[in-house]
Amino acid sequence: MSTLSIASRFDRAQLAKIADCLAVAVAVSLPWSTSATGILLVLLLIALIPTLDWDGLRRELITAAGGLPVLLVALGVLGMAWADVSWAARWGGVGSFFKLLVIPLLLVQFRRSERGSWVLGGYAVSCVVLLVLSTFFHDPSKVDAVLVKNGATQSGEFVTCIFGLLYVAADCVERRRWWWLAGLAAVMLGMLANIFYVTTGRTALVIIPVLLVLFAAKKLSGKGMAVLFGCVLVVATAVWMSSPYLRGRTVQLWTDYQQYEDSDAVTSSGQRLEFYKNSLHFIRQAPIIGHGTGTIGALFDRAVVGKTGAAASRSNNPHNQTFAVAIQLGLVGALVLWAMWIAHLLLFRGSGLVEWVGLVIVVQNIVGSLFNSHLFDFGQGWLYVLGVGVAGGMALKKRAAERQTGAPP
Repeated sequence: MSTLSIASRFDRAQLAKIADCLAVAVAVSLPWSTSATGILLVLLLIALIPTLDWDGLRRELITAAGGLPVLLVALGVLGMAWADVSWAARWGGVGSFFKLLVIPLLLVQFRRSERGSWVLGGYAVSCVVLLVLSTFFHDPSKVDAVLVKNGATQSGEFVTCIFGLLYVAADCVERRRWWWLAGLAAVMLGMLANIFYVTTGRTALVIIPVLLVLFAAKKLSGKGMAVLFGCVLVVATAVWMSSPYLRGRTVQLWTDYQQYEDSDAVTSSGQRLEFYKNSLHFIRQAPIIGHGTGTIGALFDRAVVGKTGAAASRSNNPHNQTFAVAIQLGLVGALVLWAMWIAHLLLFRGSGLVEWVGLVIVVQNIVGSLFNSHLFDFGQGWLYVLGVGVAGGMALKKRAAERQTGAPP
């Protein structure tokens, strides 16, 4: 009996190690391949679930950070009951919610694992490799000059890395590690140059100043803030003057809007405004519990009948996460969504690198979700799940150790 018990513990330890390695592989693959990431996620769950501490999982599920993602998924499943669309559409809609179930599993795993930093580091290294290849092998004749995925996704990935590394760079300044600082600065400036000169995701241009203000508030003194924002002003002016691509992408927002207003032209800005108008109309029709899971496409199809121009644009995606949830699950679902975001912000209220990385991921998702349905998108959604789960587990582990030693948080 004792031998069997030892063998069982050994197998669980081996599986837990494999699960950690697969989590690293998921993080490395995320900037590159949807298919590879999907396969690795399945393998991760197969390795992870048999090794879970089920008492720990139950404790995690009664916390806001672990329980609210599951509650949102449960509402998504329940919303299938009153959706007036086919079952195929209902299942298609609820599939966007399921990734949130992985958050509490990762919180449990990385409360006990010593390899959470491998996951975060693997993602950063993967993005650096993508930066090098994207810089030297992109096709300048393409508007969206990326090797894989799309410009918006790549810009978002680079923003995550820039602000994670910025915290490390600030520590290097404090500890006078100048060679490390030079290397980090080269990577961060390279990623910024890629965003500004090669492929600009316009959502990233909104997220960057928000994260800069947050970084200054969390990490810098008054003098440090003045130096930072002075450098930002100089760099921003130089980039604006030297990048016709960035100016064109930014000015296009206004010209698209003007064309939409003047002639109802089908432009990106005009379509988004129509999506938002229709979304608000749908929410007013069923404000409390929504129209049901999977109904977004059908609602837009009905709304555009007989219309022309930008008003005739249909979509399965309202390009706003709150609208995407509220259309299907009403204000009840939207409140749970925002409660989850707030719970995850509070999860990273500490002052260390891990807490900062988690905070960057959550804030980036919240701000980006004003213009996109990022939780329902594959890349951004899984980045959120992986980042919150891994960094959150590490933060909880650190907090527990500080309580045991009596150290200040």
